[in-house]
Amino acid sequence: QVRLVESGGGLVQPGGSLRLSCAASGFTLDGYAIGWFRQAPGKERDRVSCISKTGGSTYYVDSVKGRFTISRDNAKNTAYLQMNSLEPEDTAVYYCAADLWPYDSSCPFEYNYWGQGTQVSVSS
Repeated sequence: QVRLVESGGGLVQPGGSLRLSCAASGFTLDGYAIGWFRQAPGKERDRVSCISKTGGSTYYVDSVKGRFTISRDNAKNTAYLQMNSLEPEDTAVYYCAADLWPYDSSCPFEYNYWGQGTQVSVSS
């Protein structure tokens, strides 16, 4: 069974850090681009970051540039999102997604596989 499972969410104070993990099972992440998305209450789901199949290319939405870092460890079949200097506006459910994407210079806009999400809450 193909699964993506996110972990690492939680409640953190403004300025704090969290590292989200996205573990794949039932398939190997080799050849797959990975995306991180988030959805705040009452808002649409937005792409936060993505990483190409070998990590050669990464993308960040402007609001997280310099604070978030996406990475992947294909040997562990896992991707990560390191989130530093968290702000209340980062509060959302965070989802990882994977898509078989052959181009290492870009990320896809649509993804075939999705995790169930992990809650990130930033509050004092």
